[in-house]
Amino acid sequence: MYAVLMVLLSPMLAACGNSDSSSAPSSESRPEVTTSQQPLGQWSPVTDAPIVQVHAQLLVSGKVLTWGRANGHLWDPATGAFTEVPAPSDVFCGGHGFLPDGRLFVAGGHISDDHGTPNTNVFDPATEAWQALPTMPMARGRWYPTNTTLPSGEVVTMAGRDENADLVLLPEVWNGAAWRQLTSAALALPYYPRNFVAPDGRIFYAGEGRQSYYLDVAGEGRWTDGPLRRFGSREYGSAVMYEPGKILYAGGGDPPTDSAEIIDLNQPSPTWSFTGEMAFARRQMNATLLPTGDVLVTGGTSGAGFNNAEGAVRAVELWDPATGTWTTLASSAVARMYHGTALLLPDGRVLYTGSGDGSVGTADERNYELYSPPYLFNGARPTITGALPSSAGYGLAQVVNTPDGPEIAQVTLIRLGSVTHAFDQSQLLVPLSFSPVAAGLTITFPASRATAPPGPYMLFLVNANGVPSVGRMMLLR
Repeated sequence: MYAVLMVLLSPMLAACGNSDSSSAPSSESRPEVTTSQQPLGQWSPVTDAPIVQVHAQLLVSGKVLTWGRANGHLWDPATGAFTEVPAPSDVFCGGHGFLPDGRLFVAGGHISDDHGTPNTNVFDPATEAWQALPTMPMARGRWYPTNTTLPSGEVVTMAGRDENADLVLLPEVWNGAAWRQLTSAALALPYYPRNFVAPDGRIFYAGEGRQSYYLDVAGEGRWTDGPLRRFGSREYGSAVMYEPGKILYAGGGDPPTDSAEIIDLNQPSPTWSFTGEMAFARRQMNATLLPTGDVLVTGGTSGAGFNNAEGAVRAVELWDPATGTWTTLASSAVARMYHGTALLLPDGRVLYTGSGDGSVGTADERNYELYSPPYLFNGARPTITGALPSSAGYGLAQVVNTPDGPEIAQVTLIRLGSVTHAFDQSQLLVPLSFSPVAAGLTITFPASRATAPPGPYMLFLVNANGVPSVGRMMLLR
């Protein structure tokens, strides 16, 4: 039997007050930027939100579904409006990700702190309504689990605590109609494990514990040891697959670390290695993929302890995968730590929200900010003209109409984000091959379902100045 990871963190919860905020323009009212005057990027004013946005998901409709301890809300970036959309059961502290058809799939949820429900709910962006799946629930409740969409389109859910506050050791797989337990794959894992689909189709557990693992979901399931990370436990650090099979894991720990490390699972014998150090040690932070392939890190605290407000970090940092270096950018107005979230929007900005909602040491931040990265101040952005199909097939070519074809340096596909508790359970980036044609570009979608599991993505064109187009939504399946 493999070593058991017992690095488990129970959130420290207590009621706190909320903070005031001011209004901001909607995404539609923001003018096109054509000058190079904001090398650090720019923050919007702070804008009120009806809830603390602990869980945030970008939907194929372009709207954002959020919830915390309060009922879920849909936020429309075009108008700034919030609409309440209560779920059939409490989905706070559940696991979430996207099904192949673009619906949001939520496993587990909240009975009370440390006690999870076995419920399964889906949210349909087309109808803007929740549905409780009518089939049998999971075998055990789940509080703080992670959902990972598999190359088959199935979803594996693992970790968390059940109705009795007991650790759930067995992963379960949803096949679209029913759940099955992986009865030969018992393993104790930290809350919200940082899981990714490896190039060979297995699940790769990157942390929070130092020992990594692979999970084969075939049959009754099987764990095997992966490489040992260089740094110790990275609890409440953030990890992201910035290219197919390549993972960045930054920050985390107690006291927090400024270190970051990377691994390339495409190699015959993958090993972790350190990349550049951040300017600030951080835990309770978020890492967000940008259309350029860079990784944006926001929020967190450099102070020791679970959620130390005295060490709050407001400066944004940007990691360049080509050089392994970090650049310090503009600082947010609000300090966001535990229960803070960050989410890439189709227009290339990042929604930055949440923090608090009963967590010790921080106010309940019922507000949000929008961050415009430096690339939005580096000249005119490329455009995609005409219609694109709503779905695309693996390995197929597609003509993308654009007047900016000769200037395009990158075409990237980014899976829609589904983020909570310092980890996005959905996002990943796939660079696409492309070639010029009279109408613009011919792009080729990935051939491997392990490279890009079926579901919703945004397609971006990025020009030689590093400026992205507005992302176009499509399903890959």
